[in-house]
Amino acid sequence: MRNLSRPSPLLIALGMILLHGDIAAVLGAAGRPNIIVVMADDVGYGDLACLGNPIIQTPHLDALHKESVRFTDFHVSPTCAPTRAALLTGRHEFKSGVTHTIYERERLSLRATTLAQLLKSRSYATGIFGKWHLGDEASYQPDRRGFEEVYIHGGGGIGQTFPGSCGDAPGNTYFDPALFHNGTFEKTKGYCTDLFFQRAMGWMSDRRGSGSPFFALITPNAAHEPLQCPESYAKRHEGKVPRDVAKFYGMIENIDDNVGLLMKKLQEWGIAQDTLVIFLTDNGGTVGTRIFNAGMRGSKVTPYQGGTRVPSFWRWPAGFRGGRDVPVLTAHIDIFPTLAAIAGVDLSEEVRSQVEGRTLWPLLKDPAADWPDRELVTHVGRWNRGQANRSKHANVSIRNARFTLVNDVELYDLKADPSETRNVIATHPDVVAHLRSSYDRWWQSILPRLENEDAIGPRINPFKALYWTQFGGGPDAALLDQMNP
Repeated sequence: MRNLSRPSPLLIALGMILLHGDIAAVLGAAGRPNIIVVMADDVGYGDLACLGNPIIQTPHLDALHKESVRFTDFHVSPTCAPTRAALLTGRHEFKSGVTHTIYERERLSLRATTLAQLLKSRSYATGIFGKWHLGDEASYQPDRRGFEEVYIHGGGGIGQTFPGSCGDAPGNTYFDPALFHNGTFEKTKGYCTDLFFQRAMGWMSDRRGSGSPFFALITPNAAHEPLQCPESYAKRHEGKVPRDVAKFYGMIENIDDNVGLLMKKLQEWGIAQDTLVIFLTDNGGTVGTRIFNAGMRGSKVTPYQGGTRVPSFWRWPAGFRGGRDVPVLTAHIDIFPTLAAIAGVDLSEEVRSQVEGRTLWPLLKDPAADWPDRELVTHVGRWNRGQANRSKHANVSIRNARFTLVNDVELYDLKADPSETRNVIATHPDVVAHLRSSYDRWWQSILPRLENEDAIGPRINPFKALYWTQFGGGPDAALLDQMNP
């Protein structure tokens, strides 16, 4: 997604003066917060009890929701690697070369500055725990992109491998996986989500007395398929929903329990007040949408609301008052500038030109704060190799706070018809003309930035090559030496 509508430069300048003064006052009283971002995989807006799901039990996320500022019209990209790219750069993923989740098109441009690099420049300790999915070759790995502590799986999911560079260690499953920890593999015991949260909490504990804040990005691969979870979780809703949904809900309820353990630890350590905790998910709903989708049309890999609208909970008791909803149009690209402002980072001219999102700070302080309308583009991408020029209107939408134009031929009034059931394109020609014009400009702006479209991946997946080098096995050793000079 990209913000296509911005206030005038004068309004931006005046706003930043007021904004920095406001944040400076908060930081003077509370200090720079620790920052924890938890982003679940393939969990939709309708997959939490606090957001209306009638079956699933998520008491810990419900409690976080109750104590948070909740952005109720918050949107991400329609698939996983694109959302990660947009969150870490503050701009539409296509401008970082990410147009797919595989085939080298998931690799985050090496020219992009990441949120982790930004926070590290302000003396934050930085760690990622879970799914990276922005390039598995060495130069794209998170340790080269600002993360000091790295505890991840490879590719887009544990055990998944595709032709080229995107793939995980051989033979991995969600139980006892081999995980990549600061340059080497560790053979583990336990369930993947538990392992990621446990390592993250151990790392936080080691750093909480250091005098410097930390930034932890916790990105479990759950509840992405394959649907694997401890059997005790899978049985919780057996007989109430189909078996696959029961497993899917079990994976989410395991995440919920881990969020509960995390919040308990923050309290025990005495840092809960001074830690900003953000919870969101990486795209719209998947397995659970046929049970409950919060009245939305579409799911993951679609340009409708059900493909992009996700939970967004923000809790920082020392910084702002929780328990409030913010209904305006917001997005993942807003996280980068918001956290930069909260961390007191002065953006360079180069980084300012990269960021397309807006800081959410005024809304975190006052949900009724002025928020000019904007336009956001969703494009599913995923076209076949060499088909970018032919894919301008394939699986795409451009929306503002009221209307969304889908695939250039469908217009929905989201205020009157949030479920996107009535195409009103014939009755709003001026709206259609404006959105088409905005989208045309956006499309032309991204075409030169699609740097991965013709990329050719390595013959052997890098994670497998590293695994075989460490533990033996795999193809001829001479070929592995070529892969790992």
